[in-house]
Amino acid sequence: MKTLLKTAIAVALTATFLAPVASAQNYGLNPAFGTARLSAGFMPDPVSRRGIQAGGDNHFTGSQGCPGGGWFANAPDYRLQYRAGNYPLTIYVDAPGDTMLLVNDPSAQWYCNDNSIGLNPAIRFNRPSSGQYDIWVGTYNRSRVRNATIYISER
Repeated sequence: MKTLLKTAIAVALTATFLAPVASAQNYGLNPAFGTARLSAGFMPDPVSRRGIQAGGDNHFTGSQGCPGGGWFANAPDYRLQYRAGNYPLTIYVDAPGDTMLLVNDPSAQWYCNDNSIGLNPAIRFNRPSSGQYDIWVGTYNRSRVRNATIYISER
């Protein structure tokens, strides 16, 4: 009986440690600030979306580009439907405060960046894939930053 109890506890602990971490960011939701549909070679370059409110109530756990994590909305702020060519794709933010950038690419990989250009974040895809890029603009702390601008460029 003692061995069975130890085995049950070990299985329960292993299941707890192996459980996937739930992400509060949901790329299945409609983006709060719209969608762009672009093909390689688009003009004008960059394309921008102004008036983004950065930040949110959901904490994204740290990753290589954002070791401390950050605060983001649940729904994407912006969505890019992109048909790739032979150009790199860069997504960056300009804001009147300290912001972070979180992108879910067409292969469901997450990318996060904080402070690439001063306090503004940027993510560059040297060989981007065609498909849907969901974009969140967040903050390091739980504050909100109004009037952020998302830029999309191939330069």
